[in-house]
Amino acid sequence: MTADISLLIVDDHPVVRDGLRGMFENAPGFRVLGEASNGVEALERAAALDPDVILMDLRMPGGGGVDAIRELTRRAARAKVLVLTTYDTDSDTLPAIEAGATGYLLKDAPREELFTAVRAAAEGRTVLSPAVATRLVSAVRAPGNEPLSAREREVLTLVAKGTSNREIAR
Repeated sequence: MTADISLLIVDDHPVVRDGLRGMFENAPGFRVLGEASNGVEALERAAALDPDVILMDLRMPGGGGVDAIRELTRRAARAKVLVLTTYDTDSDTLPAIEAGATGYLLKDAPREELFTAVRAAAEGRTVLSPAVATRLVSAVRAPGNEPLSAREREVLTLVAKGTSNREIAR
């Protein structure tokens, strides 16, 4: 039998953290190690708890997700970061992926999709919500839109190839 996937839940809304904790604690194969309400707390808890996966919101008072993802990558943390947020704009998704996020899901994802995404992230596979993937593809293909920078095109190409986010962030 394989070991449970250990999680750290990071969100500034207590009710969201409670709901996610309840979902994962009642599902086989997962173990919630702790919670944090912002990016700064996430860094402290990740160092202390060493989770397999960090479920992290992006925009939080007192320390946002992108900065925390970047710092976790810099520290070569073992945990894979799976962004779980309501924000699906290009200005949110690309910086999070470039910083080292393993995946990007929206909070309207069904429970089973979230469980599957956490399992995939724990294995180091890139996970994107269908809405985010569609936006990224549309942004690349759309004529007349502001072109992506060389780095943004490189990140998209690497994500499409399944390159690990730690490698992309280098």
